[in-house]
Amino acid sequence: MTTEFSVPASSKGEGDDLILPFKFEVADIRGRLARLGPALDTVLKAHDYPDAVAKLLGEALILSATIAGTFKFDGRFVLQASTNGPISLLIADFTTDGSLRGYARFDEKAVAKAESDMTISAPVPRLMGTGHLAFTVDQGADMENYQGVVAVEGATMADCAHEYLRQSEQLAAAVRVEVGKVDGNWRGGAIMLEQLAGASAHDRTEEEAEDDWHRAMALLGSVKAEEMLDVDLAGGALLYRLFNEDGVRVYEAAALQAKCRCSAARMETVMASFGPEDLQSMVVDGQITATCEFCNAVYVFDPDKVASQNAQADQDQTPKE
Repeated sequence: MTTEFSVPASSKGEGDDLILPFKFEVADIRGRLARLGPALDTVLKAHDYPDAVAKLLGEALILSATIAGTFKFDGRFVLQASTNGPISLLIADFTTDGSLRGYARFDEKAVAKAESDMTISAPVPRLMGTGHLAFTVDQGADMENYQGVVAVEGATMADCAHEYLRQSEQLAAAVRVEVGKVDGNWRGGAIMLEQLAGASAHDRTEEEAEDDWHRAMALLGSVKAEEMLDVDLAGGALLYRLFNEDGVRVYEAAALQAKCRCSAARMETVMASFGPEDLQSMVVDGQITATCEFCNAVYVFDPDKVASQNAQADQDQTPKE
């Protein structure tokens, strides 16, 4: 059965840095398409990461934005990998206002060695070794956090995400992720499918629903890396190209952006936690310099001013007799 595409392909999902929700018209399947261009390039180029590190961090970033839509919440969704491999720490931080930031900690020599003999199809074992991957929903100080943790297993970040969705969320889900450079700039694309549980909204039998799901996964597997990263191919047009036989209803896109939450005020709060000896040990050329691990922004402080402010704060907190 063929159903008309609900929204003109050319009018939905144009451009970059967006999440495009969609739903099949005649099958109990929904999904999200993510496209990252300048936002991803900004995050990755803030640090001089080797390409292999930047690619894995890029995959983590686009996965965090895509998977976060599985939950209904306001706050942060954090994907964090801690491993014993050349890349020991990988953090992708997404907030529900569409802001993205990320950070990687790695051994440069070990990464270079892994890159020299790395198979393209299995970057995770080579670069991350063994460890765990935590997915955290942070709704703020007054709300309880939710966290799912899985072992770092599989050849790719998408494989790790599949395992998380299977174990922690018990979802029938499929994710396709591509990250790469186009004309020297980093780009990323992701498509996630979810099979909706419960009674069929389309009067599909259990057997038909399974057939729908297997067909959708096969179609998702057919998408080419070039299509996922194509600057000129709108997200809606790509969805139509893949799933037009089942019909796809495309909803309003949500914008994504590279945005860090660091600030001079936040760094001053961090400085206030150090004692005089610790502050003195940080002084270089008469200044204290603090660098944000996420966006690489540099904050410079006068050590005498910081020490004076800290002393005043301690005095204000001392109980009066």
